[in-house]
Amino acid sequence: MVDMDTIVSLCKRRGFVFQSSEIYGGLASTYDYGPLGIEMKRNIRDSWWRTFINGRDDCVGIESAILMHPQVWVTSGHLASFSDPLVECRNCHRRFREDHLDDVSKCPECDGELTNPRQFNMMLKTFLGPIEDGANQVYLRPETAQGIFVNFQNVLNSTRRKLPFGIGQIGKSFRNEITVGNFIFRTREFEQMELEYFVKPGDDEVQHKMWINFCMDWFLGMGITPEKLRIRDHEREELSHYSKATSDIEYLFPWGWGELMGIANRTDFDLKAHSDATSTRLEYFDEETREHIVPYVIEPAIGVDRVLIINLIDAYTEEDTHTSDGKTEKRTVLKLHPSIAPVKVAVLPLSRNDLLRPKAQQVFDLIRKRFVTQYDDAQSIGRRYRRQDEIGTPLCITIDFQTVEQDDAVTIRDRDTMSQVRVPISDLLVSLQERLPQ
Repeated sequence: MVDMDTIVSLCKRRGFVFQSSEIYGGLASTYDYGPLGIEMKRNIRDSWWRTFINGRDDCVGIESAILMHPQVWVTSGHLASFSDPLVECRNCHRRFREDHLDDVSKCPECDGELTNPRQFNMMLKTFLGPIEDGANQVYLRPETAQGIFVNFQNVLNSTRRKLPFGIGQIGKSFRNEITVGNFIFRTREFEQMELEYFVKPGDDEVQHKMWINFCMDWFLGMGITPEKLRIRDHEREELSHYSKATSDIEYLFPWGWGELMGIANRTDFDLKAHSDATSTRLEYFDEETREHIVPYVIEPAIGVDRVLIINLIDAYTEEDTHTSDGKTEKRTVLKLHPSIAPVKVAVLPLSRNDLLRPKAQQVFDLIRKRFVTQYDDAQSIGRRYRRQDEIGTPLCITIDFQTVEQDDAVTIRDRDTMSQVRVPISDLLVSLQERLPQ
């Protein structure tokens, strides 16, 4: 398996992920996404939205505000319960999450004595208005779910949905994590894709299992290695204050198994809590039984950043190839699923010869209207193939002298097999569409 140093180096070198504020020495556990990284994130969001929202008849989307009334977080239990056990070394004064330590008797950095644990709330605070006092204090949301729960009745009234149905959204969340690291696996600012699926009480356990399988199929559909995925059910003592049952889909990272996605049975905790706090009826009226129901909720939730990093890890491949002169060289290739790859097609004129440039530009202009495309004519064609392999571009198109002088056709090269096929330019878009599944 590839090590994280290799992935971090690739991300910096090729423009996937940069350290935030790097020229100032960086800010711990914050990252910026470069030209390739932002395209890949957009593809991941699109895949999730297409699968979980637009691809289903029973789900709709919203976009709620990052800043919410502070009472929301009191009602949801986050101010009281959203905390981790914090210990501090009496010698070096480093701080750690107690539940992340193998040995809670000594500091993992200097073997110093650790303090007794105390609870540390992970919500980030800010202030609205010109005066920084308690009356103006608000929080950066630690999850997107509460924006869905407080809008439950708005969505229900405006869409007239029938149970079961889901409300999903994609957005930024913030957690003042004690222990961060492993690159973008655990950060203080991250982007979540969350769905709240409302069901009748009594149907929740069946729906919970259904969503676990649904989510697993999504990962397999984007080409993640099945043997590197597993499902782990939470023990009772692990469950969040709102959860009846939670199952994690875990991935085998270079440092071991880690949480990729959580699918929780939140019961009716959130809707009842907000209803009681505001005297607002957050209910569903069942026309068959003529009863008002507070639905149970199944919540599949995942971070965009974690989907990105597992795709990079899973797709990274080094293999030996043979050159035309019989030598063996190493080829680095990201075997990303075409729907996730940041660049879909690269247009590569055989050389910078003036006879090739106009036709190459014509082909580039044709393709870029439909697919994210790069044009590259720097260095040898072999080096350009290698550059595209390393960023995961599924298809390369070569324009050569035969294109200009004889058949008005181009060569399509496949990233994974390196096989090549000749295609007329008039058929090129159809041929690319067939080779680039969504």
